[in-house]
Amino acid sequence: MLRAAAALTLGAALAALGGCASVRTFAAPENFGSVTTFSRLFDATPQQTCEAARRALLSQGYIIATQQPELVEGKKSFQPEAESHLQMVVRVVCVAEAGDGKVSLGFVTALQDTYALRKTNNSASVGVGAIGSVSLPFSASSDSLVKVASETISKDTFYESFFDLVKRYLVLDQAQAD
Repeated sequence: MLRAAAALTLGAALAALGGCASVRTFAAPENFGSVTTFSRLFDATPQQTCEAARRALLSQGYIIATQQPELVEGKKSFQPEAESHLQMVVRVVCVAEAGDGKVSLGFVTALQDTYALRKTNNSASVGVGAIGSVSLPFSASSDSLVKVASETISKDTFYESFFDLVKRYLVLDQAQAD
């Protein structure tokens, strides 16, 4: 009987440890398909499409962080509340779709990072050994922004308005060329 009780206790302890060590995983809500939320075809070369995308981002207050002939990345910061901060990163990749290179496919993704202000208390004490056991406490607090969320924007309206602006710049470029 003592052996059975010990086995039950050991089994309960192992089960408890197993519960503590388990890792919670989440399935990404991802479905690959032919939805055109993140891409559009343009009657322009990849370089022309990315240049129009760069100008579209600049016109909306984005800072261009990366610029290559077939890649543009822009960043913009927002502060919706006193203790929160948002940063949007929009990345555009332009790829030739037709063999002659006069039609391109623009892929766009927008990532939104959310930060919150967190207060950290720091304290220290100083002891003077020659005088005796005297401690003078010093304390301070500091504020720091901590990333609390990161999300890929999936709203069709966001991308539709971006693609419309890119098309507008492509039309302006074509009119200037003619």
